[in-house]
Amino acid sequence: MTGETNLTTLLKNMTPVLNEGDYVYCTVSSLQSIDPADILGLFKEAEGFTFILKKEIADQLQLEYSYIAAWITLTIHSSLEATGLTAAFSTTLAQEGISCNVIAAYYHDHIFVAKADAAKAMDALKKLSNQ
Repeated sequence: MTGETNLTTLLKNMTPVLNEGDYVYCTVSSLQSIDPADILGLFKEAEGFTFILKKEIADQLQLEYSYIAAWITLTIHSSLEATGLTAAFSTTLAQEGISCNVIAAYYHDHIFVAKADAAKAMDALKKLSNQ
């Protein structure tokens, strides 16, 4: 299965789901002290490893972070080759004054917004989907 590519279908059926919990972005130069099972997302940059995990785990590990996020999953299986989905929902969120950080995984798109904006973001995404 390669996922949906039709933008109209993607928007109509994206069905955003707000995942439970608070999530944070952290960075370290080595992953030795991090249990891979605790990592939600990981990216290696020149400056170090950036990863996303639950806030309570970051607190237990005494990791620094400056952004507490809510995690929204678009449940439609979107293709990595789909055009316009990220632009559509990020524009909608921007029009509401909501910053978003996006991760496109194999099956779904995942959006991280400031925890305080979670309900407003969900409303905006549902409205976009119902247009």
